[in-house]
Amino acid sequence: MRPVVERFEVMDDRMAQVLRAKSGAERLQIADKMFSFARELITSSVHAAHPDWDDPRIAAETARRLSHGVV
Repeated sequence: MRPVVERFEVMDDRMAQVLRAKSGAERLQIADKMFSFARELITSSVHAAHPDWDDPRIAAETARRLSHGVV
């Protein structure tokens, strides 16, 4: 059995400073755009892996992956 290696992402101090200077609304907008990009990336990946699937099935698999299997 392989040991589990934990990784911790640390934000660069300059990036943290830039984000702190933004308003709450601006930070939410950034998060929304990041989520949309992740959804588009996963959708494209699922479609490429399963070109025979219809749109509802691709959407369901995308939702499953985004929710880590909860949906």
